[in-house]
Amino acid sequence: MKCPFCGKPNTSVIDSRPGKIEFEVRRRRECQECTQRFTTYERFVKVPIIIVKKDGRREDFNREKVLTGIKKACEKRAISIDRIEETVDAIEQDLRETNNRELSSKIVGEKIIEALKQIDDVAYVRFASVYREFKDVTDFIQELKGLVPKECLPLEFDRILDKADDRS
Repeated sequence: MKCPFCGKPNTSVIDSRPGKIEFEVRRRRECQECTQRFTTYERFVKVPIIIVKKDGRREDFNREKVLTGIKKACEKRAISIDRIEETVDAIEQDLRETNNRELSSKIVGEKIIEALKQIDDVAYVRFASVYREFKDVTDFIQELKGLVPKECLPLEFDRILDKADDRS
């Protein structure tokens, strides 16, 4: 590190401690040439994750978009904002751990769906209905069949699905 006073590269660290914000280190340095002291801050910079959309467009991963989508799915459910924030943190961490700079939006959507499935069935179905573009009630019933044991489902579900199959 060059000294900001004399420009010489011969400096040493005399003190190092965590900074005021996360992922920051504050360092006191001293120039070996002019003996001036100065402070530097080091910050961790996250490498952006690029999301490849269905139509091929690319955009930076947007944590706020994920948070908004999950909040909407969890609306009027007994799920704390802390739990939602933790979920978004976990999803972002999972995405970073893939070590891929570019990820399909499908991967992000499926990660959200899997996380919501662990938290709340209603929030999960709400999100899935939008993300998977449910067309009618039969799509909801198909999704519910995967959540509820067969013996707990009303017999009408099978009749509705049979009618939908006949229309196809």
